[in-house]
Amino acid sequence: MADDLGIQISAHPREGGDPGLFISDPSSPAQTRVPASAGMSGSGGEGLEVVTFGCRLNAYESEQALARARADGLDNAIIFNTCAVTGEAVRQARQAIRKARRARPDARLVVTGCAAQIDPAAFAAMAEVDLVLGNGLKSSPGAYAPEAFQSRVRVNDVMSVRETAGHLVTEHRLTDRANLPRARAYVEVQNGCDHRCTFCIIPYGRGNSRSAAAGEVVQAVRALVDQGYNEVVLTGVDITAWGADLPGAPTLGQLVGRILKLVPELKRLRLSSIDAAEIDPDLLRLLGDEPRLMPHLHLSLQHGDDMILKRMKRRHSRADALRLIDSVRKVRPDVAFGADLIAGFPTEDEVMFDNLVSLVDAADLAYLHVFPFSPRPGTPAARMPQLDRATIKTRATRLRGAGERALVRHLDRQVGRTVSALVERPGLARAEDFTELAFGGEAEIGGVIRMTVTGHDGRRALASIA
Repeated sequence: MADDLGIQISAHPREGGDPGLFISDPSSPAQTRVPASAGMSGSGGEGLEVVTFGCRLNAYESEQALARARADGLDNAIIFNTCAVTGEAVRQARQAIRKARRARPDARLVVTGCAAQIDPAAFAAMAEVDLVLGNGLKSSPGAYAPEAFQSRVRVNDVMSVRETAGHLVTEHRLTDRANLPRARAYVEVQNGCDHRCTFCIIPYGRGNSRSAAAGEVVQAVRALVDQGYNEVVLTGVDITAWGADLPGAPTLGQLVGRILKLVPELKRLRLSSIDAAEIDPDLLRLLGDEPRLMPHLHLSLQHGDDMILKRMKRRHSRADALRLIDSVRKVRPDVAFGADLIAGFPTEDEVMFDNLVSLVDAADLAYLHVFPFSPRPGTPAARMPQLDRATIKTRATRLRGAGERALVRHLDRQVGRTVSALVERPGLARAEDFTELAFGGEAEIGGVIRMTVTGHDGRRALASIA
């Protein structure tokens, strides 16, 4: 179920960004994965490649890094934009770096991203690596200039980074890895995170939360619409925190309202992953009143048992999450929800796990990102009593089974509906609620057309052009 991004290699789903974590959209099912070995494809100019692991925000930032590398004159090089959310993500990055060196012995290999920020020494110790670049520097002027390679490790204090607006991209490459037009565009409105969930290492790779100015965001969206994009996605690590650090502390809902008002030509606005602890009144009102705001929310739920949520240091309870979902459905009945869920968190017993599985039905979720708990050194959860790996793996499999049944239930409800769909690539499109549609016939990539759902295959809806 790959969409139009094309340069991204999936390691594991993660909270935040993107949603948002794979070749597919951050809100697509978790089983959409591509092995690291499949990603060694060109995503830049001649001899310049970007390989991205992890979330949608990372993939978005690869666009920035690529543009900066081109401007700095870098060629015959591969940039690895890493993820640190799990140990497996780091392992896959190291594996891909070794394979790249064998495939292109003369190329310069640059490692950046969250894993490089958190543990630069580990990558600097790899003989294959020419430059380790911190997250806060990967889009900076001169980051890939010839003199940059004189220092093998260039990593700053990401906690000191306060600026985001300067990182906004208003010009995207208009083709993907398969040389197809891009269907949608992304705007980074926020980066970093002020919360300290016990399982998450990401704040130490991203820094504290900081927001792009509303005017800069509107300008970026308008530029993308002028380029011909019908759908724009707002992305970040914790986008519901947008505005808290800006004068007057505006809310995400106020930003969304400003975009929709000031860019009336925009046909579809979509949000990436949001925190289940909060949805501001303006955003709730817009979900009910504004058809251009897509009826699809991907929630960072993580679990369905209150004790585990407390041990995760999440800011919501099970009841809080269900109330939020109910409040959105009351104003937007056609909304579909996705969620990030972790199986096998330390101390999770069978009763707690059953509470997690039952949340899928209680919340009537449509799309799941399921991933087994993976301890990250330096996090409180890594010091908690761990479950054995076999139990974690079994529970993740059971939870994915619940997700597969939930998706089928969602698809059953789509049959017979006529929907508005964004064409992602030949024969594939997405409805407003993010249902994937397989269709026959010709349609322009990036165009929005009407389709009638005629059935499904358990993974995606089957449709015909209306």
